[in-house]
Amino acid sequence: MKLLQAATVLALLAPFCGPAAAQSSQTLAKIRERGELICGSSPGVAGFSIQDGNGRWNGFDTDICRALAVAIFNDQNKVKFIPLSSKDRLIALQAGEIDVLPRTTTWTLSRNLSQGVTFTTVNYYDGQGFMVAKKLGVTSASKLDGASICVAQGTTSELNLADYFRRNKMKYEVAAFGTSEEALKAYESGRCDAYTTDISALSAVRLKLQDMDNHVILPEVISKEPLGPWVRTGDEGWFNLVRFTVFALINAEELGVTKANVKEMLKSDNPEIKRFLGLEGKFGEGLGLTNDWTVRMITTVGNYGESFERHLGKGSQLKLERGPNALWTNGGLQYSPPFR
Repeated sequence: MKLLQAATVLALLAPFCGPAAAQSSQTLAKIRERGELICGSSPGVAGFSIQDGNGRWNGFDTDICRALAVAIFNDQNKVKFIPLSSKDRLIALQAGEIDVLPRTTTWTLSRNLSQGVTFTTVNYYDGQGFMVAKKLGVTSASKLDGASICVAQGTTSELNLADYFRRNKMKYEVAAFGTSEEALKAYESGRCDAYTTDISALSAVRLKLQDMDNHVILPEVISKEPLGPWVRTGDEGWFNLVRFTVFALINAEELGVTKANVKEMLKSDNPEIKRFLGLEGKFGEGLGLTNDWTVRMITTVGNYGESFERHLGKGSQLKLERGPNALWTNGGLQYSPPFR
């Protein structure tokens, strides 16, 4: 009886005695055996994931893949990017063609329940909007009654569009296309009165238009679009590694740890910073990594705010405001659980 009682006490105390042993992850094992991470990306959305003139992928979502590659291999280039259309992205993940999908894909109940994939955490809070030509004279989505709308198939945008017009008792004609690129081309050629997708994507694709100044994004936000990385269901170790990679980028910004000062921060006496940078505890080992994983990631890609500014913020072509993507300490929604 005493042995049983002792075992019970130890089991109850275990969560408080330090990080758990490394979680087993079949996905992580396959990635290491393969020698590279396979990351699903968009075919090309400025700011999020797009190839430059040399064929190198860059973007806010791309930084997550590079951070993961650094965490696993200590090499941001050990990642292969697979461009996927909206209708194929989750199917490719479920089929094992990619390891992770950080590709502007909205978190919804039905996707989490029925497609064999699991959402990790939000790296970008977005919402759906409309873009129209200035010559149309439309200044509000409420004036789109009877309009024809271009949209990509297999997206929440298509469903939200129907909800919005039904809710507001307006009529519309839908022109659905297999890819976002096809929908945009149809809109630009005049086949539709408006084009709809996430507002961040509207800001990006507007840059592609030959006469971008003649197109405006209407002020209404008609939906909630929480975006972030997806993984296959059933591998908790890989789920946690991807999830806490995003949290690590956010937490680094909260703690003031940057690409420029991370090495200096290793000298900090702040216990929270010491735990985060792997100087205390074995949290990296608990994820199947080395304990300096956050140091290596921040040294390579910077923190969440640096990545946002570089690809989406004032230092980018898009010049998007942080808005809900500001840290919780600055009135936003971005928030990392404690690293302890």
